[in-house]
Amino acid sequence: MNARWTVSATPQDDPEAVALVRRYLAEVIGRFYQRPATEEEIDRELVDDPADDAAVFLVARHDGVPAGCAAVRLLGRATAELKRVYVAAEHRRTGGAALLLAEAERAAAGLGATALRLDTRRDLVEARALYARHGYAEIERYHDGPYADHFYEKALR
Repeated sequence: MNARWTVSATPQDDPEAVALVRRYLAEVIGRFYQRPATEEEIDRELVDDPADDAAVFLVARHDGVPAGCAAVRLLGRATAELKRVYVAAEHRRTGGAALLLAEAERAAAGLGATALRLDTRRDLVEARALYARHGYAEIERYHDGPYADHFYEKALR
């Protein structure tokens, strides 16, 4: 079977988008604490770091099934930030993350950004490898968030 990916901008309050963000948070919270995340922890993270200021929220579908997401928000006139990049485990290694990154970069450029930044944790080694493979270079810390260990940036054309 030849799986196909599509990516589209979607309102963040769309039920598919909400479900994807909750799956993303469940995974990163669970990895951080090395145990399953609770619904209360997910709810708390949505309040503590809502990311509802995203200018663009993308949903990736794998053969029509919602399977990934990414958010882009502006940090300034020329710099955007990539948040909540996620591909569901059962859909990984099929090209979805690369497509999400490309669409997020296109969205950021469409907002006038000339650079796209992001942060990630040291335990998210797969994410760090993905960003490096796609031309993101490590930069100095640009915020003081408690769960960010590595910071990246990519110039947009």
